[in-house]
Amino acid sequence: MSTQGARETESGVASYYDTQGVLDEVVGEPVHADLDEDLRTAILSGRRHRETKSITIRMDPYQIQAVRRIATLKSIPYQTLIRHWVAMHVKEELHDAAA
Repeated sequence: MSTQGARETESGVASYYDTQGVLDEVVGEPVHADLDEDLRTAILSGRRHRETKSITIRMDPYQIQAVRRIATLKSIPYQTLIRHWVAMHVKEELHDAAA
């Protein structure tokens, strides 16, 4: 394929996804993924920039696969999704312990 032909193909693919979206093809149904309002506000305000520390945990491979799929549907990295879930549940536990 010529360079011109490749550019036309890329342009056609880009135009297709600009009008059609990709999630409908991935899951076969519309996906609504809303970001938690508190997290959205914190991210937009820049308050979320903190140093992180690496840890290692062992998980069931099927759980990892499920987390990766959910993260893909939300268009975020799966590690970010796991961090969000952990932070959310830590906050809930702390709130419940204070009550």
